[in-house]
Amino acid sequence: QVQLVESGGGLVQPGGSLRLSCAASGIIFGGYFMAWYRQAPGMQRELIASINSRISTNYADSVKGRFTISRDNTKNTLYLQMNDLNPEDTAVYYCNALRYVGDNLLPIFNWGQGTQVTVSS
Repeated sequence: QVQLVESGGGLVQPGGSLRLSCAASGIIFGGYFMAWYRQAPGMQRELIASINSRISTNYADSVKGRFTISRDNTKNTLYLQMNDLNPEDTAVYYCNALRYVGDNLLPIFNWGQGTQVTVSS
């Protein structure tokens, strides 16, 4: 059974930093294209960062230059280092594996519980 467990969220002031983790089990983690999504209140879930098995990364414009996605295949864990946070980054953050369906990258597994990130003074 596949499990994705996100952690590391919390309350942080604008300009602060957080590091999120996603522990994966039940999959051969190293072979998967992995990603972080986030969902703000009243908004659709959006893909913000991805990393493939060859450690190539991509970012949404809204987080480029501030967030860094990485992975440790020996620990089956995905990370998201978030710097220079602002209130617009407030959301529940989720991880998932991705696959191509035609030209689209889509999440593969059921969503975990996510981890809440709140940026506020």
